[in-house]
Amino acid sequence: MNSQLLISDLEEIISETIFIKIEKWNLYLGDAGLARNLALECIRNLDKGSHEAAKLSLNAIKVKIGNGTETILLSKMVTSSQIFDLEQILDSL
Repeated sequence: MNSQLLISDLEEIISETIFIKIEKWNLYLGDAGLARNLALECIRNLDKGSHEAAKLSLNAIKVKIGNGTETILLSKMVTSSQIFDLEQILDSL
């Protein structure tokens, strides 16, 4: 499978499966415009295993809040069950 196809496929799965949790609200990464960045980070880190790849990738992405002068790591906005789901997605590649 070529790498561009893999990135697009991974982006699509992430965009529909993984979400940011804010109070009782779930914002899917596809809607937030973060799925592609996470897919790219995951591909870069995949050789480290799914657990480490998920952790490193979520910690590498900074989410702009408000007018963009503040950021929060994506890892702080994703629940532990979502991290597990991401690991499962990466295991299936």
